[in-house]
Amino acid sequence: MKKIVVSFFLFFVTCQLHAQEVKWLSFEEAIALNKKNPKPILIDIYTDWCGYCKKMDMYTYSNKIISKYINENFYAIKLNGEEKKNITFNDHTFKFHKEGRRGYHELSAALLNGKLSYPTTIFLSGNVELLDRIPGYLDSKIMEKILVYFSESLYKTTNWSEFNKTFKSNL
Repeated sequence: MKKIVVSFFLFFVTCQLHAQEVKWLSFEEAIALNKKNPKPILIDIYTDWCGYCKKMDMYTYSNKIISKYINENFYAIKLNGEEKKNITFNDHTFKFHKEGRRGYHELSAALLNGKLSYPTTIFLSGNVELLDRIPGYLDSKIMEKILVYFSESLYKTTNWSEFNKTFKSNL
């Protein structure tokens, strides 16, 4: 029985090592890279206790096509909505605020316009301007559409419903 458990564990670990992963950056790293080579920014705002956040990591962000597309077309930031360390952006230092049993980070609250909902996926342009906030769990199929829509700047010329009708998936 022990051999079966150990074999299963080794198989699982090996599969995880071969999976494509999103190259997550800190907020500061992404902003610095963006200054040198602008491209859209994806921010995954999550918390450690959020079940749907973990589900997105497990099923959406671990999808080979999704992770490859993100790595090639975005600077990807994983931002804990309850981050404890200070983050400086545009000469302002954002801090953690203890509130109740937990608390929130000011940068997350600012990006979420005060509506602390996890997970939320935020898209910024290469000029670091807010393009959209998308709250809730996004499966691979909808995430693929959203990634293409923002990375190819289709939001500038095509409304979402028209884009959605003509989109061809690679999944």
